[in-house]
Amino acid sequence: MYDIIIIGAGVVGSLIARELSKYNIKIALLEKENDVSCGASKANSGIIHGGYDAKHGTLKSKLSHKGNQMYDKLNSELNFGFERIGSLVIGYNEEDLESLKKLMENGKKNGVKNLEILTKDKIKEIEPNINDNVKYALYCKDVGIVSPYEVTIAAAENAVENGVKLFLNNEVISIKKDEFFIVETTKKIFKSKYIINCAGLYSDKIANMVGIDDFYIIPRKGEYMLFEKYYGDIVNHVIFQVPTKHGKGVLVTKTYHNNLMIGPNAQEIDTKEDTSTSIETLKSIYEKSKNSIPNIDYKKIIRSFAGIRATSDRHDFIIEESKVKNFINVAGIESPGLTSAPAIAKMVENILLNKENFEKKENFNPYRKAIVKKKLKTELLSNNELKPLLDNETYICRCEQVSKETILDALSRGIEIKSVDGIKRRTRAGMGICQGNFCGPRVKKVISEYYNIPIESVKDRDHASGIINERVNRIEILKKF
Repeated sequence: MYDIIIIGAGVVGSLIARELSKYNIKIALLEKENDVSCGASKANSGIIHGGYDAKHGTLKSKLSHKGNQMYDKLNSELNFGFERIGSLVIGYNEEDLESLKKLMENGKKNGVKNLEILTKDKIKEIEPNINDNVKYALYCKDVGIVSPYEVTIAAAENAVENGVKLFLNNEVISIKKDEFFIVETTKKIFKSKYIINCAGLYSDKIANMVGIDDFYIIPRKGEYMLFEKYYGDIVNHVIFQVPTKHGKGVLVTKTYHNNLMIGPNAQEIDTKEDTSTSIETLKSIYEKSKNSIPNIDYKKIIRSFAGIRATSDRHDFIIEESKVKNFINVAGIESPGLTSAPAIAKMVENILLNKENFEKKENFNPYRKAIVKKKLKTELLSNNELKPLLDNETYICRCEQVSKETILDALSRGIEIKSVDGIKRRTRAGMGICQGNFCGPRVKKVISEYYNIPIESVKDRDHASGIINERVNRIEILKKF
């Protein structure tokens, strides 16, 4: 019997679990995949937005700036890696300038203070590779970058350390309500007083299980292109184009680990499982990105990927106790969901504290040690001299210089990892230009030896067979662009 069951171990579910692990209550975190951060939390822009673009008066507007301001402290405790690099929303003419002014005014209503409209000379000074046709930009210095899956993993690890029970490969198939909730998964049956529904794309399906039908989720796919490490140096900020009714448009940014990334598009799709990419869409994204940075070299591309956003028919976050007592929906968490996630966790905590007098733990530990840290180019070169990349006893992954010791550290954090993808997200092994062709088999060997299981039982990817996840690879892009 649990006090609280949280369904879904994405960034929101994991941060809620971590927030509630401060109390003397029994918490179960259920996840249908074989690891945390397997949905939208692993495939998005990794931007901590400023909070200026969410329509004033919405939950998004109330939580995005608040969440943004929580990231410095959160990172100091969980060590997932966070950097404020600022953003530019660029415009090319007087009509765009009016849009930027409205955006700035909306941001001020949302409580955002660090906003400024720049003109061409200043823009070129701080962003030398910007399109020469850019005349204006809305600058927000509060915008930051993270690896979204690292945030999720860090929160889940810390929650587990503080007593939360994580159940992977437990897809919820039915929920019954009597005196308590009875939750049946593909593996076992759980009982709980409260349920927090953080099931992302499937949050409407979970809600339907207890008779809640007042919202539904619209899957919206966004495709991205990722470029070589250190090519992120071509830009200094997150660069947006003036937003439209379809979203923030194609962005150009460096990632936290200094790859360049461009995307996404926004396409409503019929299935919640289609994470494929297409050469036509990637070409379109690339051409649009050149309106921001004209000289992006497509030959430096290393992979494409897609994420699916959980857009609700209400077009806002849904964070509320439902008509079913003690069943809390946390649904429709699309962009700026990653930004808002820490504030969403606090909001859910407050919903519960208005109903229960939970006792705080005396031994709650808010800290989690980093698995992998950002490598500067100079540090990597120094490491090359000290430990040659071909020393296979030292390095499992040559591109990212990931040692066996780092992988063993990741495996020892209290969350079972039996896929190459799981190690990739924690250590970056496989994120280099060879995309795991060298290190993939070596990672499998380390996992099989650690758990004493056959190497054949270690999966490459998270998803089971049958999921639509074909992606255009680097060779196809180089041939067809």
